[in-house]
Amino acid sequence: MIDLHTHTLWSDGELIPAEHIRRAFLKGYEAIAITDHADASNIDVLCRQIVQFADAMARMDAELTVLPGVELTHVLPEEIAGLTEYARAHGAKIVVVHGETIVEPVRPGTNCAAIEAKVDILAHPGLILPEEAELAAKHGVYLEITAKSGHSLANGHVAKTARAAGAQLVIDTDAHRPGDFIDGEFAGKVLAACGLTPEEIKRVFLNSRELVKRKTGGGR
Repeated sequence: MIDLHTHTLWSDGELIPAEHIRRAFLKGYEAIAITDHADASNIDVLCRQIVQFADAMARMDAELTVLPGVELTHVLPEEIAGLTEYARAHGAKIVVVHGETIVEPVRPGTNCAAIEAKVDILAHPGLILPEEAELAAKHGVYLEITAKSGHSLANGHVAKTARAAGAQLVIDTDAHRPGDFIDGEFAGKVLAACGLTPEEIKRVFLNSRELVKRKTGGGR
């Protein structure tokens, strides 16, 4: 299992990073991104903390690959490009944007702004438009299928729209607590429930693996 959207005590998660990755390892994870919620008020601190932690894990040959990241959350659409650039300049390997989920009042235009900024992953993009999915395909932005309750209500729409547009998918948990972690078998079931074929499911898992490899210069 590769999970590129998770949260710790640095935002609204329950666990310190060390316990967070230990529990993920015991669930069978091979790589994880810590992507705590960020806006202009805390992005500097988050980047410093998670980069320092991920570097320490790499030096100690941690049990799984840890990628530093952020999830830009409820920021103005016009802020997304600048914050994405800032995060990457300060060591974030994975930039996620909190997409227009149907269960939160995310500002309209967030999905499009994230894709135009060429973030890595547009999380739980809700009722994403066909033209937005086409732009994601063009810019290489991954659309997220999520195991997170509530956000997952639009998974079927996201999968169908991505398929029609040729956009690539990843599956993440948006984990905030120990019970949110899933294994690869359950991830496959979530993807199958979206109507994806076995070959498409394999492609989703490969997408995550390829993204980790690209961001780590070859992986472990």
